[in-house]
Amino acid sequence: MVILAFGLVYLFWGSTYLAIDIAVQTIPPALMCGLRFSIAGVIMLAVCALTGHRILYSPKQIALVSIVGLLLLMGGNLTLSYAELTVSSGLSALIIAITPLWFLVLDSLLLGDHHISRRGKAGLALGVAGLLVLVWPDLQAGSLGRRELVASISLIGGSFSWALGSVLSKRWQSGMDVFGATGWQVTAAGAGNFVFAAFNGDFTHATWSRHSLAAVAYLVVCGSWIGYTAYIWLLKHVPTSKVSTYAYVNPVVAVFLGWLILHEKVDRYILMGSAIVVLSVILVTSAKVKEKTVSEEMPTVEAAGD
Repeated sequence: MVILAFGLVYLFWGSTYLAIDIAVQTIPPALMCGLRFSIAGVIMLAVCALTGHRILYSPKQIALVSIVGLLLLMGGNLTLSYAELTVSSGLSALIIAITPLWFLVLDSLLLGDHHISRRGKAGLALGVAGLLVLVWPDLQAGSLGRRELVASISLIGGSFSWALGSVLSKRWQSGMDVFGATGWQVTAAGAGNFVFAAFNGDFTHATWSRHSLAAVAYLVVCGSWIGYTAYIWLLKHVPTSKVSTYAYVNPVVAVFLGWLILHEKVDRYILMGSAIVVLSVILVTSAKVKEKTVSEEMPTVEAAGD
C-alpha cells in the first residue's frame, strides 16, 4: 500500500504541473482552485457518507482539519498556480524543492518524534542538487524581473505553508477517518479559494474554454481525489521526511510528460538531473528513522464521541 500510494503521488502530482498551466491560461488561479477543490471536496464527503466512512466530527476537529486544508491547498497550491503565470515551471520546481527541508525543521520542532539519519539528510541535499542540474539551462537563459522575484518569494512562502499543513495534519487528524478528514480539508480549501476569487474579481475575468475545463476535471480526479488522498494517507503511515520526496520526483515527471505530450526537448541536463533525483529518493526512502516512545509524544486531539 505504501509503494502504491507513493506511485500515485509521484505520477499524478507530477502531471498536475501541466494541467495547472493549461487551466490558468483562461481561468484565474483562485477561481480555478475554488472550482477544483469545491467539486472534489463535496463529492468526497458524499462518497464517504455513502460508503460508511465517518464525516461527522466535533466543530473543533472540523476547524482543525479545515486549517490544514487551507495551509496545504490555499497557502501551498494557490501560490503555485499564481506563480506559474510568471515563473517558468523549471524555476518553480527548484524553489519548491526546499519543501523537504521545511519538513525536517517543522517535523522536529512541532512533532519531535522522527529523526532522519545522516543518509536521509544526504539524500535530501542530493535531491536539491539534482533539481538544480535539471533546471540549469532555464536558469542560465532567464533573468528575474520584479514580477518573477515576487512570484519566487511567494513560492518560498507557499512551500512553508504546505510543509506546515502536512506536519500539523499528522497531529490534528489523529483518530479521524483519513478519507473523511481529507474531504473536509479539500472542501474548506475550495471555500477559501472561492472567497479569495470573489474579492479579487475573478468571476468577471474567466473564459470557460474546453481545454481549461478539461484540465480542471483532470485536477479534480487525478490531483485531488487520487493524488491528494494518497498523500494524506502516506502522512499517517510514513515519516514526513520520506513523504516529502514527492517534491523531487514531481518536477522530473512533469519534464518527461512535457517531452511526451508537448514534444519538449530533453537534453543531457534533464537526464543527469533525473538520475540524481532518483538516487536521492532511494537514499531518503531507505534511510532509517528514529522514533521516540509514545509517552514522549505531544498529546493528540481526541475524536469526539470515541
